[in-house]
Amino acid sequence: MSFGKIGVVLGSVAIAIGLGGANLQGQDAPTEIMRRAKSKVPAVYPELARKMNITGTVKVEVVVAPNGTVKDAKVIGGHPVLAAAALEAVRKWRFEPTAMESSGIVDFKFAPRN
Repeated sequence: MSFGKIGVVLGSVAIAIGLGGANLQGQDAPTEIMRRAKSKVPAVYPELARKMNITGTVKVEVVVAPNGTVKDAKVIGGHPVLAAAALEAVRKWRFEPTAMESSGIVDFKFAPRN
């Protein structure tokens, strides 16, 4: 797959084990355990973004099921023209299986390549 002069750099990916949205205020929070992505699908730089020379980072909040599939994903920051590409890509990611559902933030950095 060729991106031409436009590329997408995948930033840091940190998925911390959570307790399914449980409110832990006033309690000891569980130790954060990093959950690794087994496969990452890169985001495709949108043609409109290329024409408009739009760059930036899209932050996507993901919920990962115990089996490693992305259960839910929503954009929490970034340019709207880039958002759909980031969501489409992260929904295809697969993570290592664990006993519990996890959630965290994935950054997609969109920038032209020279």
